[in-house]
Amino acid sequence: MSRGLRALYGVPAPAKLNWFLHVLGRRADGMHELQTVFQFIDWCDELDFELRDDGRISREGGPGLPEEDLCVRAARMLQAHAGCAAGVHMRLRKRIPTQAGLGGGSSDAASVLLALNLLWGLGLRRGELQQLGARLGADVPVFVFGRDAFAQGVGERLQALRLPQWNMLVAWPGAGLSTPQVFASPLLTRDTPACTIEGFCEHLKTRLAGKLAETAAIDARTMRDLLGFGANDLQAAALELLPSLRGLQDWLQRQGGGSGGGFVRMSGSGSAMFTPWPTAGDEAGGKSGTVFAGEVPAGWSVRACRSLSEHPLRHWAPD
Repeated sequence: MSRGLRALYGVPAPAKLNWFLHVLGRRADGMHELQTVFQFIDWCDELDFELRDDGRISREGGPGLPEEDLCVRAARMLQAHAGCAAGVHMRLRKRIPTQAGLGGGSSDAASVLLALNLLWGLGLRRGELQQLGARLGADVPVFVFGRDAFAQGVGERLQALRLPQWNMLVAWPGAGLSTPQVFASPLLTRDTPACTIEGFCEHLKTRLAGKLAETAAIDARTMRDLLGFGANDLQAAALELLPSLRGLQDWLQRQGGGSGGGFVRMSGSGSAMFTPWPTAGDEAGGKSGTVFAGEVPAGWSVRACRSLSEHPLRHWAPD
């Protein structure tokens, strides 16, 4: 284990957005062949880690967390894989809603792998941690990868991207969606033509016209054009399965109508949606990553967020 390191506090686990999500077809193993672009945002869960010398793994958190959640499973898998005698006590502060398409549970698992690799002094390389993460869930590898990514397969084949920084409103209607249920919907199309990372990058280059190198956030109208590449093929099925999503979509369109052109997209398999926003600060009523200060329907969760240039734990594992 790492000499002298006994605890890690306030470890972030950020949410992700899918710029688009294309379903190309169903594979022989029953899984779906996908293409998507991942980007991290500053809506984060938070974890604490305290070393245990008895080899046990324990976790505390809010109500409703299963005893064997992804955090516990990730810790036990890493411990067994590395033959590590040390244990850990974890505290999880959940802020990202579940079944929202924001990758909260997967992000938690990835942060556990990265943090315990450091706390236990294992020195495992990023690729090995990504392979472990893939056994926990399709989205876990991208959080370990730690960079904007063009993803293929079930989301595990990753190519690094450099995406612009931008501000958005992210809204969740107080109810989640089951990913298997969405993928089983008869409304889901499974024949979207494959695109290429070269085609996507050319789309960025054409519409940004040199803005990518700027440090300031891309304006909302430009983001609307950038997000016009592709679609979320799961959105129609999700709207049918969870009718409250239509109200969420309409509300976000009104919020972003003057700046983002009323553009709204669902992230992942839902049920969170997002729209470009002028800033994540003044107009939203607070600093980036905070609760939206405007009037919001009861039971919803709405945040003014900003994209992250990379995962906050990007450098916690060697390449």
